[in-house]
Amino acid sequence: MSVTRYIPHMVLTLGAGIMLLPFYWMGLTAIRPPAEVFDLTLWPIPKTLAAAENFTQAATSVPMARFMLNGVIVCAGILLVQVVTAVPCAYALAKLRFPGRRLLLATVIAALCVPMQALALPLFVGLAKAQMLNTYFAMMAPFFVSVFAIFLFHQSFRSYPDEIIDAARMDGFSEMDICWGLVLRGSLPALSAFAVFSIVAHWNDLYWPMIVITKTELAPPPLGMLFFSDAETGANYGALMAGATLITAPIVICFLLARKQFIAGITMSGVK
Repeated sequence: MSVTRYIPHMVLTLGAGIMLLPFYWMGLTAIRPPAEVFDLTLWPIPKTLAAAENFTQAATSVPMARFMLNGVIVCAGILLVQVVTAVPCAYALAKLRFPGRRLLLATVIAALCVPMQALALPLFVGLAKAQMLNTYFAMMAPFFVSVFAIFLFHQSFRSYPDEIIDAARMDGFSEMDICWGLVLRGSLPALSAFAVFSIVAHWNDLYWPMIVITKTELAPPPLGMLFFSDAETGANYGALMAGATLITAPIVICFLLARKQFIAGITMSGVK
């Protein structure tokens, strides 16, 4: 047996180990007492376990449950509106023929290059003028239309057979019935893949909530961790890592549950 056939697996295993090392260090620090935080050993069992103290402090020093609930509300609201707006747009660009279709698709692709930071100031001014700062809407509104979702669904919808769509039209289906009842149902892996992308991105977003939110009771998990860090008087890294573990766990579980659909969606849509 040739050794070279195992080289790709060894390289991938090394890469996976490097990627997982920060998460391992986070979990290890979360169960260490303050005296052992800066111990460089990677042994999984510290000399003294302080997991109960660290997690209790992380859960009680700040309203961690409220932060998690805020994150669920924001992520769910953004994902729902993104799907509602992106799916019809992607269907029209992929399956309907109308003047300017290619120009609109080029505009969507170009919009992928515009960073959120470039739009932050006008969005902030507009929300401030409307007196909508410190609201869930302020955290969600800039992300209601996702050009990445339009592009991802467009790539997936292109592969849906035109013959089935033509047959559905002959049977009296409306375009919206075809879009939501047939084409999207045949692209559920793409929907799952985008859901993972969207939830991870907005669950971990700190930049925009830090601009529009100043009330602790409305803070999503990353901003809540920032408030937690400010509240700590002695920089208790064990408690901070325990809090980080609490807000990271739901995302990891979400990805593990949807990993097959996520991989299938990326493969079907051609987005690498």
